[in-house]
Amino acid sequence: MNSSSQTGKVFLVGAGPGDPGLLTVKAAELLRRADCVVYDHLVNPEILEYASPQAELIYAGKQGHKCAMRQETINAILVTKACEYAVVVRLKGGDPFVFGRGGEEAEALVSAGIPWEVVPGVSAGAAVAAYAGIPITHRGLSSSVTFVTGHEDPTKSQSSLRWEHLAKGVDTLVFFMGVANSRKIADQLIQHGRAGDTPVAIIRWGTYQTQETYVSTLAEMAILIEDKQIAAPAMIVIGEIVRLQEKLHWFVPELATESMTA
Repeated sequence: MNSSSQTGKVFLVGAGPGDPGLLTVKAAELLRRADCVVYDHLVNPEILEYASPQAELIYAGKQGHKCAMRQETINAILVTKACEYAVVVRLKGGDPFVFGRGGEEAEALVSAGIPWEVVPGVSAGAAVAAYAGIPITHRGLSSSVTFVTGHEDPTKSQSSLRWEHLAKGVDTLVFFMGVANSRKIADQLIQHGRAGDTPVAIIRWGTYQTQETYVSTLAEMAILIEDKQIAAPAMIVIGEIVRLQEKLHWFVPELATESMTA
């Protein structure tokens, strides 16, 4: 409990993509010290075991574009709890500043005069592909990679995605939150010059022991997602690099040993 008249500090902490073994040392230390932890839907429950039994745990419930709690409410909670506690951890899946709305929360804290710090996490954009046996860059196959949101802010008047550049100017595309809009993504990329036979991987629950990997082509991606009823959370990787998946896949979920936790 923050007994002084000064506010506490909020740490925007990345929990990584799911496997507890990918949690950073700094993140684990902060969880042990935290008086309050505000966590999202995609945070592996095993990671919460690092927190003190005395810590207040608050579920923010952010799940893709569905939210149990509005972003404005989350911002307000962080400000309020910083006035109550010395150490507040805002625990977010992946990395807070990679499609995690961490920047918005940081802005709210700055506006309220609350001390804060960001603790980067292992981004799902690279880790999930790696656990599926896909190196997102590889000499001769991929010299560039772009992380793309598959679900833009619905309040925007028009898309800010430059589909022609994405289709023709980047070797590997990694879409976050894209399964619900997979047909639109495929149509836009093909219309702007990406070949329909470009390999695609859809990875669900990446880095978890329930990980599922599906390989298709850009033209057939939406059909596969519908037929297999693939739902979030899932990442979509598009590019020639996906051809290495069959050769390089190493993670066998049903054989994976449980991750070491402190």
